[in-house]
Amino acid sequence: MIDLDAFGMVPKDILMTITSNEKAKRKQLGLTQQELARKSGVSLPSRRRFEQKGEISLSSLVDIAICLGEQKGFRNLYPRQEYKSM
Repeated sequence: MIDLDAFGMVPKDILMTITSNEKAKRKQLGLTQQELARKSGVSLPSRRRFEQKGEISLSSLVDIAICLGEQKGFRNLYPRQEYKSM
């Protein structure tokens, strides 16, 4: 089993950081939760659950990120490693 505490953040901390960053970006753009729900196609209850609990499907998170202009962050999530032969 992996010791997640050794990485400095537990999963809930990571989720809440993503939630906080998303909320700040939404507000920076002057969007309400309802407006972002309409533009992204993610239901308002799902949006609210995300901002309150950090719970959302990956596909909905991607839809929201695209609406906020933050889709590039997903490219770095699992970067490809280049391996060199010995």
